[in-house]
Amino acid sequence: MLAVPAFYVFSAVLLISAAMVVSARNPVHSVLFLILAFFNAAGLFLLAGAEFLAMILVIVYVGAVAVLFLFVVMMLDINFAELRSGFQRYLPVGLAIGVVLFVEIAAVVGGWQLAPESAALRFAPVAPDTHNTAQLGTLLYTDYIFLFQTAGLVLLVAMIGAIVLTLRDRRASRRQSIAIQTARRPTDTLELIDVPLGAGIARVGIRRPLATEPEEAPALVEIGHAHSEEH
Repeated sequence: MLAVPAFYVFSAVLLISAAMVVSARNPVHSVLFLILAFFNAAGLFLLAGAEFLAMILVIVYVGAVAVLFLFVVMMLDINFAELRSGFQRYLPVGLAIGVVLFVEIAAVVGGWQLAPESAALRFAPVAPDTHNTAQLGTLLYTDYIFLFQTAGLVLLVAMIGAIVLTLRDRRASRRQSIAIQTARRPTDTLELIDVPLGAGIARVGIRRPLATEPEEAPALVEIGHAHSEEH
């Protein structure tokens, strides 16, 4: 069957790309390897019969999260030499943390035992007339509806908290006044000018509104004429 070699191919590429995510020197290359890892993980989900999780992994993580990471990395002015300069200084701390995590994982794996009834749970009865997406939706919105809604509420509170913490009231920023805009007359902002044929900016000038008080109508100034008068 093709499922067995495909499983090993997807798994090998996934492990190699995951290792390259943390070992690549260029952050852009790390994000690209992360996208490759997501695609191979989606392939493993497809082989396991979870097509909904595979599509969610591609649409949400590859189409949104990884692309966002890529845009942020490409737009930021990252000094790679400065990033590599602290590698030797933080190497002992990183190795110590890695050893502690490895010992903890080894202790968990060494003491883990397979329950006798877990083998029967792997092959739960599946209705032949429903697909994986419908079964997952039925499970989420029936048995785990309260946990699902609680998780959504926690994410909503976290999003509101992030907006409140990062919101700053800037007095210098421009604000929109709907009352002034609706009360404005066309004659306050528009003016018909007879422009002769072949006239350039030096003769007509650039007309822009002056920075006046919000209650007053914006006056017009001829920038080209003003510069000619100053000279």
